[in-house]
Order: sequence, then structure tokens, then C-alpha cells
Amino acid sequence: MGNLGWYQLMTTVAKKVGGPKCLIALLLVSGAILDRGAVAIKRKVAQELDRKSQDKAASVIYTVSQEGSSNEGLRFEVGETFKVLETDGDAGLIEKIGDANNPYFVSLKFLQSISNYGLA
Repeated sequence: MGNLGWYQLMTTVAKKVGGPKCLIALLLVSGAILDRGAVAIKRKVAQELDRKSQDKAASVIYTVSQEGSSNEGLRFEVGETFKVLETDGDAGLIEKIGDANNPYFVSLKFLQSISNYGLA
């Protein structure tokens, strides 16, 4: 390429596409198209992963085998059921089946101590 490097390549390509304005427009349009495509793919993958996560979480129902009260003040009675919607570290977002005040954040260790959560 000589000592002109990228400048020479840019001028050569600009001549082939109709000048520098056309080259800039072409780069902007192709960049926008690629960006929109990447955003659409990312959104579709996120929706699919979210759907699979919700299906998995919604399908497993745990039963309380020992009554107890969490540090947050949430009481569990023997025979009550719950679903774990999401987890993050030792905290879990749960839905108590039949409770109107859902959802709740509870320690996962606490849930393991009073139910069959974590045994499967």
C-alpha cells in the first residue's frame, strides 16, 4: 500500500462507490442495518431464555414440610406450597401459592431448611 496506507484504500473505495459522501452514507446505512439486526437477534434470544426460565420455574412447586418464619417475617405452615421464580446468590424471589401479597424475597437456605427445595 505504500506510505499512504488507509488513506489510499479509503480514496480507492470512495471512487468505486461514487465519492466520499456516498462512502460515508453507505457506511452509516450498513452500520444501522447491522445494529438493528443485532438488537433484534439479542431481543429474540433474551425472550426465548426468559420464556424457558419462566417455564422451568413455573413447573416446579415445592411443599413446606416444617413450619417456620423467615428473617423477613414471612410465615410458612406445613403443607403450603411455593414456586421459586428467580434466584440471586442466597436470595430467592418466590411466589406462595394462594397468597395475594406475592412475590417475596427469602433466603434459599431457609427454604431448604423448611421444605423440599434443593432436594431435587
